[in-house]
Amino acid sequence: MSDIDRSGLRQNYWKTVPMEKMNRQEWEALCDGCGKCCLNKLEDEDTGEVALTNVACRLLDDATCLCSQYDIRHQFVPECIVLTPKTILDNLYWLPQTCAYRLVHEKRPLYDWHPLISGNSETVHLAGVSMQYRTLSEFDIADEDWEEHIIEEPI
Repeated sequence: MSDIDRSGLRQNYWKTVPMEKMNRQEWEALCDGCGKCCLNKLEDEDTGEVALTNVACRLLDDATCLCSQYDIRHQFVPECIVLTPKTILDNLYWLPQTCAYRLVHEKRPLYDWHPLISGNSETVHLAGVSMQYRTLSEFDIADEDWEEHIIEEPI
């Protein structure tokens, strides 16, 4: 995915259209392009608490914070989660605090830096809330060393 298509969307649709009624383009456009969902996470088995690491999926483009093989990602990463209105409840516990999918589900406003508000896909990076140039590839960090790469949310 080179960029998220936000052309021709209904104005402020995320405020008025229930998630399950959004079309695919609207759903995809909710993504702010921060790259946090593509970070490897550690879950405490006892508490269920999830910690983000700066160790990214092998397909994350560190410059754009988008998946380099989005349409065919399951060929490379079969366990990649497909977030949909039907699966959002199962995945809320690990979604980043700033994630638009979480915010819209919780009926909270999007941040000013969100591209749907700003009209610019770069504002997520300019605001410093994306993972742009902050990640390490999962190929370079051994699984047992991920704990050394935990990051605090929100970024």
